[in-house]
Amino acid sequence: VQLQASGGGLVQAGGSLTLSCATAGRIGSVYLMGWFRQPPGKEREWVSYIYISSGITDYSDSVKGRFTVSRGNAKNTVYLQMNSLKPEDTAVYYCAADRNVYGFLSKSPDYWGQGTQITVSS
Repeated sequence: VQLQASGGGLVQAGGSLTLSCATAGRIGSVYLMGWFRQPPGKEREWVSYIYISSGITDYSDSVKGRFTVSRGNAKNTVYLQMNSLKPEDTAVYYCAADRNVYGFLSKSPDYWGQGTQITVSS
């Protein structure tokens, strides 16, 4: 499974951005997709995931109410709509996928995409 993330950039605090992650390969083995991020000088942290089939989602407390994860109609693309961005959201964001939720909970999903930089200026 290959994951291709896009949509990063520079935005002012309070602004919005949308990230996309497209999958290719044996996507039948993937049941969840989601996002992690790594702020400068900090460890990678989980942001959100979505179950591809049911659409059930979950979010970290730091982004709940501001970020929305969704899937495309073809279910091979997921999006992360980020609103009310804060300087502390500045990080490299990574798309990820796994067969079950434990990969996300352990911060070790089966598949990673390349990172995309989000910089939020104050």
